[in-house]
Amino acid sequence: QVQLVESGGGLVQAGGSLRLSCAASGRSVSINDMGWYRQAPGKQRELVAGITIGGRTTYVESVKGRFTISRDNAKNTLYLQMNSLKPEDTAVYYCRLARGGGMGYWGKGTPVTVSS
Repeated sequence: QVQLVESGGGLVQAGGSLRLSCAASGRSVSINDMGWYRQAPGKQRELVAGITIGGRTTYVESVKGRFTISRDNAKNTLYLQMNSLKPEDTAVYYCRLARGGGMGYWGKGTPVTVSS
């Protein structure tokens, strides 16, 4: 059974930093495409950052230069380092592990609130 558990969210002032973690069990983060998504109130869930099996990373334009996705294979954990946070980054952040055919496993999310 695959489980993804996010942590590291919280309340931070604009300009601050947070590091989100996604601890995986049941599947290896090193042999699956993974991503961080977010969903703000009243908005659709969007892909924030992704990392492929080969280590290629992608970012939504609004976070480029501020966020960094990475993984620790030994800890089987995915990370999202978020710097220079802005109020518009406020959302619930979700970890996703791709399982092929467009399907994926999701964590329950961790909320991030950025105050101005």
